[in-house]
Amino acid sequence: MADKQSACSITFKEKVQIYSHDFLKACVYIARFDRDENPFTKKLYSRMTATSHLLEDFLDLHGAKNNRDWFYYRELTSLIRHISLSCYSQRHIANRIPFYDLPDIADFESQGRITLDFLNDILRKAAPAIIEEARRLDIRVPEGGYDQANFPGVVSGEMLEYNIDDDAGHDQRKHIVKISSEFLNIAKLFAPFTFYEEQTLEAIREMVPAKVNEVEIRGFEMVVHNLQSSFDSYVIQGGFRYGNRKLKQLRAHFSVVLHIMEVQGRLLHFYERHLHEVGSIHTYREVRQKLGEIVDIDRLLDRTVNYCLFYACHFMSCGKRLAKEVLNENIERGIITVGIPETRGFHARPSLMVAKIVQNYGGEVELVVNGDRFDASSVLDIQWAGGKIQKEEVSQVVFEGDTRALKDIEILASVNYAEDSMGKGLPLPKELKYLK
Repeated sequence: MADKQSACSITFKEKVQIYSHDFLKACVYIARFDRDENPFTKKLYSRMTATSHLLEDFLDLHGAKNNRDWFYYRELTSLIRHISLSCYSQRHIANRIPFYDLPDIADFESQGRITLDFLNDILRKAAPAIIEEARRLDIRVPEGGYDQANFPGVVSGEMLEYNIDDDAGHDQRKHIVKISSEFLNIAKLFAPFTFYEEQTLEAIREMVPAKVNEVEIRGFEMVVHNLQSSFDSYVIQGGFRYGNRKLKQLRAHFSVVLHIMEVQGRLLHFYERHLHEVGSIHTYREVRQKLGEIVDIDRLLDRTVNYCLFYACHFMSCGKRLAKEVLNENIERGIITVGIPETRGFHARPSLMVAKIVQNYGGEVELVVNGDRFDASSVLDIQWAGGKIQKEEVSQVVFEGDTRALKDIEILASVNYAEDSMGKGLPLPKELKYLK
C-alpha cells in the first residue's frame, strides 16, 4: 500500500519528465547532425522505437489524445515510433540484400536507398520540432545527447565460422511441398494489386486508403509471416549462406516481401491514423497541418505504393516460377485412371473443375489420352483433350502427377464431375468445397 501511495504521489508533470528523458536525449542526438551526416543505425532506430513507444503509452494513459495542450506532443511521439520501425525494417533489407541471392535487384536497391533517405529525413525534421514542443510544455530537455559510439552499425565485415550443417537429415518433402503450394496461393492474393508502371499521385490517392490500406496490408503481412515461420521451423533452421540454393532463394523471395510489408504497414498506419483527413475537429486539423510540415505526405504515399507495394508484388510474382520448380521436385507423384464425364465429356464446366483442383495444389498434373499429354491445370488443354476423347471414343483417361490433386480428381470423377446427364451442376462432395 505504501508503495502504491508513493507511486501515485508523483505528479503527471514529474512523471512526464522521466518518461520523456531518454526520448528527448535521442532527439538531441539526431538534431546535432547536419543533412550530409548519417547517424542512423538499427540500434538508434531501436532506441527511438522503444523510448517513443513507452512515452506514447504514458501519454495515452493520461488522456493526451483528448487534451489540446498535449495532443501534438503525443502525435510527435507516434510519428517517431512508426517511422523508426519503418526505418529498422528497411535497414534490415539493405543489410540482408547480399545474402538474399535475388536476381536483377539494382533498381530495388536504388529505390530502397531513396526510401530510407526519405524516412531518415522525417526523423531529422521531427527531432527539433519535438525539442521545441517539449520546451513549450516545460519538459526539461537533456543538455547533451548520446555519444555516437553508442550506436554502431550491425555490419562488421566478419563472419563467424560456419560449423553447424543445416542439412536436416530427414525427409522434408512434405513440408517443402506444403510451403511451396502456400507461396503460390499467396501469390494469387497479390495479383490484383500488381502493376508494372509507376503510379501517379492521383492514382495513388484513389488506391489509398480505399483499396490499399493498413488492414489489407496487415492481412498480407500475417500470411507471409506465417509462411516464413513454417519454413524456418520445418525446412531450414540455420542460416542463409550454404545448403540448398533453391530453397534459400525461395525463402528470400517471401522474406524480402515480409520486411517490405512491415515498412508499408507502418507508413499506411501513420497516414490513415494521423495524416488522412477524416474529421473536422479544429485541434486535430491543426495538428495534422503541423505534421504535414514535417512529413511530405505526397512522397510518403509514393513510397508506400511505388516502392513498397510495387516490389512486394514483384517479388511474389518472380518467386512463382521458383516455387513451382521446388514444388515439382518434391511432390509425391502418382497415376490414376478415371472415367470421363458422362454424356457431354470434358466441356467447359468439368474442365474448369479439374483445372481448379490442380491449380489449388500447384503441382504438375497431366491428362494422358492414348499417349498424348495435356496440362491438367489448363482449361483449354483439357478441352483440347476432350476433342480427342470424343473423336477416338475414349471412355477412360489417365491423370499423372501430384498425388494430392489426383486424390481430389478421383473424388470429383466418382460423382461424374458434379453434374447430371444433362450437364447441370450437382452438389460437391465436402472434400471439394474449396472449388466453389
